[in-house]
Amino acid sequence: MSQIHTLTMPKWGLSMSEGRVDTWLKQEGDTLTAGEEVLDVETDKINGSVESPFTGVLRRCVAQPDETLPVGALLAVVVEGEADEAEIDAVVQRFQAEFVAFCGSDQTQGPLPQKAEVGGRLLRWFELGEGDTPLVLVHGFAGDLNNWLFNHPALAAERRVIALDLPGHGESAKALQRGDLDELSAALLALLDHLGIARAHLAGHSMGGAVCLNAARLAPQRVASLTLVASAALGETLNGQYLHDFIEAGSRNALKGPMSQLFADATQVTRQMLEDMLKFKRLEGVDAALRQLAAALAEGDRQRHDLRSVTAEHPTLLVWGAEDAIIPASHADGLSAQVQVLPGVGHMVQMEAADAVNAAVLAFLRQP
Repeated sequence: MSQIHTLTMPKWGLSMSEGRVDTWLKQEGDTLTAGEEVLDVETDKINGSVESPFTGVLRRCVAQPDETLPVGALLAVVVEGEADEAEIDAVVQRFQAEFVAFCGSDQTQGPLPQKAEVGGRLLRWFELGEGDTPLVLVHGFAGDLNNWLFNHPALAAERRVIALDLPGHGESAKALQRGDLDELSAALLALLDHLGIARAHLAGHSMGGAVCLNAARLAPQRVASLTLVASAALGETLNGQYLHDFIEAGSRNALKGPMSQLFADATQVTRQMLEDMLKFKRLEGVDAALRQLAAALAEGDRQRHDLRSVTAEHPTLLVWGAEDAIIPASHADGLSAQVQVLPGVGHMVQMEAADAVNAAVLAFLRQP
């Protein structure tokens, strides 16, 4: 039985309303497998490759190189089985006639991030999805809730998913008292209290993994499971030079080196990404917060925390990039957990291998 699929402009992040078609990686007539990259798209925040959710033949490239299109606009037609040109023409015409572009109004842009005084400080968070026992996403050092922009919508298809800005990050309050794991974990638990959540699945990246582990140590009854992505606090070493160089970088050129270490594919680090990070670093209170956090995390190349025992007390999934230059994937060895190490991927696993990470997390959370 034939199926005609439409490939559309994705929405990467809360503020994305349009994207510019850069390069077609596949040509009309090429056979695609689900998850295969079809074209590159640029936005004002990040460059990325649009992957095909379908297996089939790329029959029609609708969008043209250098064309800027709104989120949801038609990019291509993929056919499983047989379909003649007239059938494809009809699908394209119907789609274009019915499509209503994202216009940025409150009625069309969907849910927005929320902010509130939580535990005596301003916190920002963002929610998608519905259901009991939500999943909470916790970013890493110098990140924010948008570090999960390739994951949040996919994970929220099956449950309520909440991403937050930790204190010192994003649009949450920048001032820290001690900048240690206990302070960050307390903020996470305070957000759960604020939202009336008795128990949650926790997923953390890098420093955020250590925050989740520590929250599970402090309040084990509040944690249903742990998903740890390139997590800190599971081994002795980390790349202390990266932390030093990142903190000291005061220009785009100086920042490019350390940020390139986060990805196996350094081309992921765009000029816009560097400029956005510099803007964040120059906000009042950020430099002091990052220095406090780095000092609490490590001394040189040695991590200050060993929370490996916590993984034995909760169902745990470990996801790592084999090419991680910040925290080695070997830290997953010998732990009481499900482990998935992804080849050709660096420290920002959830961004570089979003589909694989999403599939692993969803499968893990479906387990009884």
